[in-house]
Amino acid sequence: MDLDIKPGEIHALVGENGAGKSTLIKILTGAYQYDEGEMYCQGEKVCFSNPKDAYTLGIACIYQELSLASNMTVTENIFLGRELRIPGIGLLDYRQMNKIAQQAMDDLGIEVDVRKLVQSYSMGYRQMIEIARALVANAKLIIMDEPTSSLSSKEVTILLDKIHKLKEKGIAVVYISHHLEEVMDVADRITVLRDGCKIKVMNKQDTDTNDLIQLMVGRTLQEKFPKIPAKQGNVALRAEGITIEGVLDNISFEVRYGEVLGFSGLVGAGRTELARAIFGADKIESGKISIDGQEVKINSPQDAIAHGMAFLTEDRKGQGLVLMHNIRFNASLSGLKRFCSFGYFINTKVMNTEVDGLIKELQLRPANPLLTTRLLSGGNQQKVVIAKWLCSRSKIFIFDEPTRGIDVGAKVEVYKLINRLAAEGVAVIVISSELPEVMGISDRILVMYEGRITGEFANSEATPSQIMRAATGGVK
Repeated sequence: MDLDIKPGEIHALVGENGAGKSTLIKILTGAYQYDEGEMYCQGEKVCFSNPKDAYTLGIACIYQELSLASNMTVTENIFLGRELRIPGIGLLDYRQMNKIAQQAMDDLGIEVDVRKLVQSYSMGYRQMIEIARALVANAKLIIMDEPTSSLSSKEVTILLDKIHKLKEKGIAVVYISHHLEEVMDVADRITVLRDGCKIKVMNKQDTDTNDLIQLMVGRTLQEKFPKIPAKQGNVALRAEGITIEGVLDNISFEVRYGEVLGFSGLVGAGRTELARAIFGADKIESGKISIDGQEVKINSPQDAIAHGMAFLTEDRKGQGLVLMHNIRFNASLSGLKRFCSFGYFINTKVMNTEVDGLIKELQLRPANPLLTTRLLSGGNQQKVVIAKWLCSRSKIFIFDEPTRGIDVGAKVEVYKLINRLAAEGVAVIVISSELPEVMGISDRILVMYEGRITGEFANSEATPSQIMRAATGGVK
């Protein structure tokens, strides 16, 4: 593979999960050493033996999972590993470091007190702190891996504006994103990767999102949201008056077997908090939950699982997987009780057969059940989470941002799986920040704003303007 990046250029890398984007990043930053080929930086041949070598030559990377230490100040993060010391004394020169760090944040146009802890700031601000750290290190190439995956629409707009400012300063940016609309907005050139190979490099004005999708997956996606209507049955879950002071305000809704119920709303609307409350991860102050018409007490996730509920959290790495263990271990976690004999002994033969069948069905890449989960791409990690809950044979599924950080091909596979679950009579709740997604896969849509439900729409009557009006506090 060959790739060239010009000074002052925003160069986008796109491709499915497993296409080679992460591997290429690690080579560029010195985390991996390549077997063949040559690499040049500012006309000089280089060979990085570790990330410090790349960083010293001005190559910085801002990963999807930010590398900031939240219990340290902004200044301490910006100078981490490169601290300034008072000459002749050896003590840290906080006065000078604070001054430089504050100037870097001011240059980005971001109001941040660099003496405060990073945990005081939102994800959008933390992205800016990462950029400031790169600028203070005199970075000439900044690689951004899915930089908007956890940002609100307002924060995305601010970030894209700052990226253009970096370009004006002559800094090159490699922009990696599954949000093709963002790519078309921000990039000068776009490189498409597939199966570890460079497929095509093109100027932004010479392509569109449909062309990119076809190049990425090697086929035409006739339907981005392949919705298949399913026969709806009785009410599976009913929530009445769910309240957590300052978070959720008297929320009531129901979902039927065979129905896909979508939850839309802006970041901070309370959608994830509602899912966590229903699943027993957060304590409900008032209200009740009924399953199959019977009121149930759900005080913990264990209670929820016992009542046939599954929750695919948006934080798959922190809450959905045990990354140090293999695929088979993770995929079997929620179904272990089903494979036990006499309450103690696990029938590993039956368990492995079922788990390996799910791995094959979900088309994990690579399909090695003994591979450590942390080595998988984001999309394939999400498939492991899905396999884990399929193994539990739950009857009520809650998907929280099920396609965040995964490619267009993997998204369609997730949508097909949601359709299949509904067709099999499972009740499905989908929380999504992507308006086209929630409209494309839901039978009915509930909209939240500041912990309240402000709109309800049948799929046939929902429009983007109606949903956005409700999401910003308006009424249907």
